[in-house]
Amino acid sequence: MTIVFFGELLLRLSSPGRELLLQSPRLDVCVGGAEANVAVGLASLGHSVRMVSAVPDNALGRAAVSTIRGHGADVSGVQTLAGRMGLYFLAPGAGLRASEIVYDRAGSSFATAPADAFDWPALLQGASRLHLSGITPALGPATSAAAIAAAEAAAAAGVPVSFDGNYRAKLWEAWDSDPKSVLTTLIGHADILFGNHRDISLLLGTQFSGDGSERRREAAEAAFAAFPKLEVIASTARHVDDADSHRVAARIDTRAEWHQTEEAQIAGIVDRIGAGDAFAAGVLHGLPGGIRAAAESGLALTALKHSLPGDMSLFRQADIDAFLEGGFDVRR
Repeated sequence: MTIVFFGELLLRLSSPGRELLLQSPRLDVCVGGAEANVAVGLASLGHSVRMVSAVPDNALGRAAVSTIRGHGADVSGVQTLAGRMGLYFLAPGAGLRASEIVYDRAGSSFATAPADAFDWPALLQGASRLHLSGITPALGPATSAAAIAAAEAAAAAGVPVSFDGNYRAKLWEAWDSDPKSVLTTLIGHADILFGNHRDISLLLGTQFSGDGSERRREAAEAAFAAFPKLEVIASTARHVDDADSHRVAARIDTRAEWHQTEEAQIAGIVDRIGAGDAFAAGVLHGLPGGIRAAAESGLALTALKHSLPGDMSLFRQADIDAFLEGGFDVRR
């Protein structure tokens, strides 16, 4: 069975080293995109994954598709349409200077694709799950309608939906959007939500009074009450000491129970972009073994992703095992 991912393939252009954008006249390029990052993370762990997207018929689009295919994803659901390649620019943070992202995605092939460009009954054939994120509907009215059509088609076909909130204010604010309504509709179809108490507060218009673990449980119970299909909520708790050192814990809530890991100290961060997508891949990978396994697998992949340049998690089960066993010395 195959997990299907729907979202935009992007090129990331980042300043070399830890320079500001165009401090020197060159940029490093890699392929990314939230949903593609999760797909590649799972493909690296041996799962069957299919990417559904749209790219332009040019060298940039072909390079993005080739990269995803090279990491083990089925790209038969990626079509070529009119438009341009979606881009984003990254100035990596350092010390007390935070990373900064500039989006350049307007008018991309994916952002302008009409909802009926995607044949969901065919694309969901043999699917065990559909994975969406809040970035896709944030891109504009066309992708918002397309994401809802995908979720409704999955529901009609009996295919479970996982949804990563991935709230991007800059994208929603660029058009006359209603994020609360759209996200509520999408999460209404999901059995797994990747999001924390802040995401749930935005959705429900409710402030949660508890602190730490109690606040997260209060938010989870409110989300379970509001969304009858929802069975699992996965989140991370991140404390940022500076751009080079974070502390991260992973948490899984179900209707009956919850589990939260100890914090992992992540120092010497190489690249934190895509760490949330690595967490999602780890949770989906570990969830068949129960919520403890899902939380530990999610923590391992998100922690390991901070060590790897680029957007994607390329780690295998042996890497997860070594992390959980504390195997930080050279493996020979």
